[in-house]
Amino acid sequence: MKHSLKVDTTSAGKRIDLVVGEALGLSRARVKALFEDGAVRINNKKAKKGLMVAVGDALEVDVPEAQASAAAMADTKLELRVLHEDDALVFVDKAAGVPTQPLQPGEQGTIANALVARYPEMSVVGDDPREAGLCHRLDVETSGVLLAARTRAAWEKMRAAFSEDRAVEKKYLALVKGPLADEGTIDVPLAHAGDHVVPGVSDGRPAITEFSVRARRGSYALVDVKLITGVLHQVRAHLAAVGAPIVGDPLYGGVEEPGLNRFFLHAVSLGVRHPTTGEFLRVESPLPPELAKVLDKHLPSAG
Repeated sequence: MKHSLKVDTTSAGKRIDLVVGEALGLSRARVKALFEDGAVRINNKKAKKGLMVAVGDALEVDVPEAQASAAAMADTKLELRVLHEDDALVFVDKAAGVPTQPLQPGEQGTIANALVARYPEMSVVGDDPREAGLCHRLDVETSGVLLAARTRAAWEKMRAAFSEDRAVEKKYLALVKGPLADEGTIDVPLAHAGDHVVPGVSDGRPAITEFSVRARRGSYALVDVKLITGVLHQVRAHLAAVGAPIVGDPLYGGVEEPGLNRFFLHAVSLGVRHPTTGEFLRVESPLPPELAKVLDKHLPSAG
């Protein structure tokens, strides 16, 4: 559904995302998604979230009518592998192939569903009722550490931390094929383009990735990756952009790996400042068996 808004004196000088959220009664999460999808325009141009509006500005917002708003339902059938839990936070070990949260009302089989089944109080934590306290997301085929909060206060602190560069320590392990320096920093903006992102677009979101090669053999390399920012498909798109796409990731030019029904990307650890104690907490996830098998094949000394 398309909405047309005209900025008046009461809204002038405010951030455009706040104006849109207030005018349409949308949560911060939904507003953020609209900007990421390019669904907000100002004076017939694509709008950026932090832009300040002025009197007379014409805003157009396209809100999908089918956008889900129902809360995540409890799913007791999905195994929830908990790596760490306390009164404020829950770190879980997400398997590849399992979505982070539902996209449609009544959808089952996601981490959010499993969280609600085990921690019913989390069904109301977050701006989007589908979140179930989740503080960030992982791609469906990415495995590893995923963080959720058990209270609204903890969720707000964690979400704020994820929105700041270097406030959260996010480390991944990737197997790539292609020429790659021993270490480096990839500072290339990324722009959404349907089901993927495109690097190097001038109006793309800022994205910074640090990497170092742990082991090599032939054209294969096992890479430690640290995310400074958090953009959709960032690791996958950045490594592909420098000529070393992830094994098993054809969307970004990666070679297929026989017997592996996913790409080789694992969120190996996540470190945050605890919202209650203030102490730094790092939680790690072991490499899944299917990835360990591929690693032993291409880089046996690195396993």
